[in-house]
Amino acid sequence: MTEPAAHIWTGDDLTDDEFAAITQLLRERRQFDLAQYKDRCIRRRIAKRLRSCKAADVASYLKRLEMDRDELDTLLATISIHVSQFFRNPDTYRILEQKILPDLCRRARAAGRTELTLWSAGCASGEEPYSLALLVDDMNVRDLKINILATDVSEPVLDAARCGTFEALRLKEVPPEVLNKYFHGENGHYQVIERIRNQVEFRQHNIMTASDYPPADLILCRNVMIYFTREEQERILSRFATTLPEHGALVLGRSETMTGDIRRYYQSEFPVERVYRRTAEPVTVADI
Repeated sequence: MTEPAAHIWTGDDLTDDEFAAITQLLRERRQFDLAQYKDRCIRRRIAKRLRSCKAADVASYLKRLEMDRDELDTLLATISIHVSQFFRNPDTYRILEQKILPDLCRRARAAGRTELTLWSAGCASGEEPYSLALLVDDMNVRDLKINILATDVSEPVLDAARCGTFEALRLKEVPPEVLNKYFHGENGHYQVIERIRNQVEFRQHNIMTASDYPPADLILCRNVMIYFTREEQERILSRFATTLPEHGALVLGRSETMTGDIRRYYQSEFPVERVYRRTAEPVTVADI
């Protein structure tokens, strides 16, 4: 007899109780609270993992989650990761290279500072912070130390990012001369050279639940906000405003918008690329 076809999970077929049981495990075991995330997005990500595991039902998958910490981490990574590539949206990186980064350097020098911090929030597998590191290396700034911080909620995802190895598809926007200079290629995969890998600090951080945000002069948080409710987006943007100095830069994803009272903390500089500058407006305590 042929075996019955595996159930094709979509996310909409999860009952509310099943969804609550999975999210409760993530909250209890990994301190990852999904209460503020958009429900449908999370259901789709859970369904993706159920399909990968060929799970026949949620009850058996819950038992696996309770016994297998690696599967719990894999589920968390599936929920939190966003697909990326090097120099995704090249026009954004051209603006960073030609306008934003040189200006931040000038302002730092004028203020007598010796360091800058660039923060990739929601860095996933590392393409974004490594792209920043390539820009910084090419700028050849000698009088300032430029720190690159990359954060994500999932430690397994961060471990993969630290290795700095990528499929060729992830590098389709990388010019050949940059590929030859900064990557080692082998068997269809490319690894970022050690000197560049060492320029990026990867750290676990959850922008939704963390009590502290690291100080930064530039924050890239692209294609992360789409998973949050509007209320939570505004709270995160307020928190970003507390950590950015006046004229510090924030870059969102092209599909992400800034609305409501939160706009008083930011001035749009390159609207199409969602590049904003921090205004001098003090952050209201109630917003954070």
